[in-house]
Amino acid sequence: MDPRSLTPVLRALRLCLHLLMAGLLVLAAVRADSTAGTVLSVAVGAVYATGSYLPSVRSSQRAAAVWLAVLGASWLVLLWVTPEALWLAFPLYFLQLHLLPVRWSLPAVVLTAGAAILSYVGHGAPLNPGVFIGPLLGAAVAVATVLGYEALYRESERRRRLIEELIETRAELAAAERHAGTLAERERLAREIHDTLAQGLSSIQLLLRAAERQLPPDSPAAGHIGRAREAAQDNLAEARRFVRALTPPDLEHGSLAGALERLCEPGGGPGPRVRFSVSGTPVELPTPYEVALLRIAQSALANTVRHAAASRAEITLSFMDASVTLDVVDDGLGFDPASVRPSSDGGFGLPAMRSRAESLGGTFTVEAAPGQGTAVAVSLPLPTGA
Repeated sequence: MDPRSLTPVLRALRLCLHLLMAGLLVLAAVRADSTAGTVLSVAVGAVYATGSYLPSVRSSQRAAAVWLAVLGASWLVLLWVTPEALWLAFPLYFLQLHLLPVRWSLPAVVLTAGAAILSYVGHGAPLNPGVFIGPLLGAAVAVATVLGYEALYRESERRRRLIEELIETRAELAAAERHAGTLAERERLAREIHDTLAQGLSSIQLLLRAAERQLPPDSPAAGHIGRAREAAQDNLAEARRFVRALTPPDLEHGSLAGALERLCEPGGGPGPRVRFSVSGTPVELPTPYEVALLRIAQSALANTVRHAAASRAEITLSFMDASVTLDVVDDGLGFDPASVRPSSDGGFGLPAMRSRAESLGGTFTVEAAPGQGTAVAVSLPLPTGA
């Protein structure tokens, strides 16, 4: 494990393991009956210290396995010389469980416990239950501690990743809400400018033109009225430029028909096959009309994908002498229009579409029945002065 990733608790545990190993080595060296035992205790300590400070041991399982093999071999030699070395088995358990994968560490722990028991018996100690219980109990405690900690660590990491994903999702939702709010405000401003300033300036221009026709040719007011009409015309053009600048991105680089056709393109995910068609001779529509028809088509198609389980859908844009009509039809599950209620997530679906159509003087109808698909139709009257 990279020491930079250790928490204060883990740093303290690692320090305690080092102190435990050093204390047991000192005990083995002091209580050894021969110089060989003291020398071997120092050698085991040197091997342990070398591996503890080698970065490769912490980053590579192969290097860790080699170091543990050398440390284990030197410990076995010390164990053969003095029975006091068997207490070193306890810190060795933790090292093996920490540095080796489970399929290797568990057999290594069993072999270490067996070597400790055989050494105790081989040095002529009397047989009693403690000879077997001590090393085996120590091994069991080490296994339970290390595996339990690793399970808690994995659970903590899983929760940390979930929290990070939730934070990222919340940020994405906030960005999407800001973007949706920006688009909605742009639509509102475009509609307000068109319905108030643009229409008012257009009316002023028509009234000034009518007044100009009623004046005698030599009237001194004719020049003023002409200049006022030109100013109104210039400001009307500027207002229309504002409306175009606030047009939704779907309509910025093409006509309403083009935006609807792009809306029907396959998205690569599950959903119905959508076909788009135009009926009649297309005419230029005011921006609020295009925005309303596009948004209604998007909402209707979103409902089809989300709720209808339809295999086919069709969007038709029809231009007639006095009106423009949009139809969205699918072969899905259908529903009972009388049971529609505002959704709990803040959306209003069909009521919002109806309100958008009626705000422009149009009509909105829904024909649906359970198991018989759904047909949504909106009709807007073509303005004569737009």
